Amino acid sequence: MAIDRKNGFCDSTSTFHSKREPMSLPPNQQLDVTSFIASQPHRGKTAFVDAVTGRRLGFSELWLGVERVASCLYALGVRKGNVVIIISPNSILFPIVSLSVMSLGAVITTANPISTPGEISNQIGDSRPVLAFTTRQLVSKLTNSNLPVVLMDENRVASSGGGERAKIVGSLEEMMETEASESRVKQRVNQDDVAALLYSSGTTGKSKGVMLTHRNLIALVQAYRARFGLEQRTVCTIPMCHIFSFGGFATSLIALGWTIVVLPKFEMDQLLSAVEIHRPSHLSLVPPILVAMVNGAEEINSKYDLSSLQTVVVGGAPLSREVTEKFVERYSNVRVLQGYGLTETAAIVASMFTKEETERYGSSGLLAPNVEGKIVDPDTGRVLGVDRTGELWLRSPTVMKGYFKNEATAETIDSEGWLKTGDLCYIDCEGFVFVVDRLKELIKCNGYQVAPAELEALLLAHPEIADAAVIPIPEMKAGQYPMAYIVRTAGSNLSESEIMSFVAKQVSPYKRIRKVTFLASIPKNPSGKILRRELIKLTTSKL
Repeated sequence: MAIDRKNGFCDSTSTFHSKREPMSLPPNQQLDVTSFIASQPHRGKTAFVDAVTGRRLGFSELWLGVERVASCLYALGVRKGNVVIIISPNSILFPIVSLSVMSLGAVITTANPISTPGEISNQIGDSRPVLAFTTRQLVSKLTNSNLPVVLMDENRVASSGGGERAKIVGSLEEMMETEASESRVKQRVNQDDVAALLYSSGTTGKSKGVMLTHRNLIALVQAYRARFGLEQRTVCTIPMCHIFSFGGFATSLIALGWTIVVLPKFEMDQLLSAVEIHRPSHLSLVPPILVAMVNGAEEINSKYDLSSLQTVVVGGAPLSREVTEKFVERYSNVRVLQGYGLTETAAIVASMFTKEETERYGSSGLLAPNVEGKIVDPDTGRVLGVDRTGELWLRSPTVMKGYFKNEATAETIDSEGWLKTGDLCYIDCEGFVFVVDRLKELIKCNGYQVAPAELEALLLAHPEIADAAVIPIPEMKAGQYPMAYIVRTAGSNLSESEIMSFVAKQVSPYKRIRKVTFLASIPKNPSGKILRRELIKLTTSKL
């Protein structure tokens, strides 16, 4: 099999191979990701720092906490295959919960703390968790679930505030102080068992549970090792419920001995203060934060000392050449490493490693270690070669097991293990991946995925809306916002503000409609599918 060393392309199989050094994966099939992470050698001392309270967790305290919490979960009846949900802002305790659950062979599912009670209820209805971890402030979102709840706040259960109607069974702090039981029987966990269930809109429609196995997450750790190395310092501001943050801050970087300074949520001043105080060399950001740093560069550089910063890793949405160039110009000591990934690939597909690679503007980098790619013509199914645009298909040890209880798996992963990304891409003559457009209809707002079909279903439930279509509208800070085209029922005078308010009451802030245009009819093809590209052209012609 002859592989072109310059771009990784094999002519006989029409497959692109990673140019990176292959990563080694443990041959022992009976291994959980928590044990794998705990076994990795490093000389790091402090694992986590709470940027608000200053509380620190050393690695020894972290692993003692994981063992004790796992023992308490076992005592509560959590067993292999059970699902446990965590609904929490970023916290130095979030990884303890996740690692404890996965060490039992149970499955951790993460919910966004800004989700509405209805959205959380849908996720609970789909994933069927046996236990929930959440905070006093968020427990009211679980009052109709009848789930037993463990509170994650530092204070004890006695002062649980708004949780009287919830079925509170303990506190995480008490679990971390409870001696581990020696009577616990460790169940056999295989690398192919599901470790995490992270919800994504996938390539189409409604949010689906992405089943990531212990093997997927172990491969993710090894990919981080290849890219970053040991014992650095960083700040976590991206929500840990998101694969970009869960895969890095709650799992992989722990194995590498990194010190992670945790912010509960993104606030620019808090982020910049944390950089000045804690002196990280590395930040992981989504494009809207990078854009804000570009726009406010003069004030930021005069007010904060960011001289420790060497690397910014950007993911979650495409980043334009213009923004990248402006950032490097205004923060001259920092290199911007772009990457591209999906929840379905544990956030790993392509990435940049070196300063030289950052100069390939518009690219997402080279295929990650052990990743194979194909470029497939979406109309004919023909496999294409170098510098040809088509749908990117992927095969790698980080590709998900499938969607949880969802027939969309068969449409997304073929019989040979190729994942159809739904993204139009090309790979150039030197093996760099370029994301051109989306075949799938997702809108990326502030790094979050918004499914047009979900918002359209909501809009069509309004008695004065006869038809609706939702498309992305470009926005400098957020990347994209949802916009709605509406056909009103006969005689209706429904206004733009009434429609936006109707949606806003039922969805998370990033899903809110930001603009409404009224039409006589929604353009559709003969089978009734919305012709979104026509609407996008109509919108961009008016901007």
